[in-house]
Amino acid sequence: MKTKLFLASLLFTGFVHAQDIELEPFAQGLNMPVDIAFANDDRMFVVEQDGLIKMLINVEGEVTQSTFLNVSSLIATSGSERGLLGMAFHPDFENNGYFFINYTNTSNNTVIARYTVNSADPNVADPNSGVILLTVTQPFSNHNGGCLRFGPDGYLYIGMGDGGDGGDPGNRAQNINTLLGKMLRLDVDGAAPYTSPADNPYIGVDGADEIWAIGMRNPWKFSFNRLNGDLWIGDVGQELWEEINKVPSTSGGLNFGWRCYEGTHTYNTSECSGITGLTAPLVDYSSGSGSGNCSVIGGYVYTGTLFPNLQGKYLFADYCSSKIGMIDEAGGAITWTSAFPGTNFVTFGEDHSGELYIAGISDGKIYHIIDNSVSGTTDFAGGSYTVYPNPAGTEVFLDLNNILSTASVSILDIRGKLLVQQDVAEGSSRIDTSALQSGIYMMKLEASGNTKYQKLVIR
Repeated sequence: MKTKLFLASLLFTGFVHAQDIELEPFAQGLNMPVDIAFANDDRMFVVEQDGLIKMLINVEGEVTQSTFLNVSSLIATSGSERGLLGMAFHPDFENNGYFFINYTNTSNNTVIARYTVNSADPNVADPNSGVILLTVTQPFSNHNGGCLRFGPDGYLYIGMGDGGDGGDPGNRAQNINTLLGKMLRLDVDGAAPYTSPADNPYIGVDGADEIWAIGMRNPWKFSFNRLNGDLWIGDVGQELWEEINKVPSTSGGLNFGWRCYEGTHTYNTSECSGITGLTAPLVDYSSGSGSGNCSVIGGYVYTGTLFPNLQGKYLFADYCSSKIGMIDEAGGAITWTSAFPGTNFVTFGEDHSGELYIAGISDGKIYHIIDNSVSGTTDFAGGSYTVYPNPAGTEVFLDLNNILSTASVSILDIRGKLLVQQDVAEGSSRIDTSALQSGIYMMKLEASGNTKYQKLVIR
């Protein structure tokens, strides 16, 4: 069963145009999913906070789950923000079998470790292959960060929270000699276990070599735009403001302002004298009393091809309101969905085709994000078209009107896999859909250099 969510946001005295979004269930039965990763193929990997990584494979509409790695004996889960928190596959995973995980150990400190896939079975990791790269002492139980991503430069980026407690009492986010409250950047291909890239901003000067950016409270989720490399960060606020940062991936040495500022608003400037050149967020939004919001969940810029209306939009969420937000790459007004109760969205995932997924930690489900407004217009290639019936069963018909050139119609699953393709001409054409499982598909129509997408439901 799918759930329609309609994006609508108030901008000054008017409403942003509603965007029709659907969440198509992809998998269920997961235990506290906190991260989603892909190995540049059709396998989805889901990090469960209690120490398991599950591998999910969709075969003809049936999603199977198996355990890829179990490190539950190594981690501490006391406190809602501890546990196994993130993973990232090495860009050359296909050849070297390396992936990296972020967890809090039994001493409640952050550990970044590298593991290797089982040489005899690519669907299972070798549990004895762990190599610890980095351990960071955590003074409190919260604000552990957790996100790992490889940048377009091939380096491993690590989001580190400020160490917790309220208001960053040690002003750690502004202290360049501690790794807390920072974005770290490591070269994991040099000398073991890692080196710091030569262009990291504190190489050869006062400050920790691993630091790439400072002034972060808890960058729980961040991502890179796979088309232009921009770094997007969802930094969780203290109690009034959540912020989203966007900067070029080449911009090291930035200061995002915490604890001097919460979003664009002054928080505690008692130790901010002489600090200049702060980088303001692209947008911030209220998480104060009555807003229903509490914690930004950073997402991705949509770069897939199935939903043209989403292209170039950054999608994110809020943990407490269970709403999905969307903004243009240049910023501007946030467009929000209505709430999706009982989910508590906690992470997004991006597959190798640029399609986006989202996980609810409360319901243990993974959803595929779908734009339902792609139900093609009648205006196409100088003529028009009609698809019927929709929903369809074993066949669907496509009527082309005043489209003189030969057209091509394709049916793809929601991950972009081509399932049916045939040429069609002016008039009515029958398309055999008897081999398709029940579910949601995309019909792609191409003619005279024009392309339209049409949602197709098979029952």
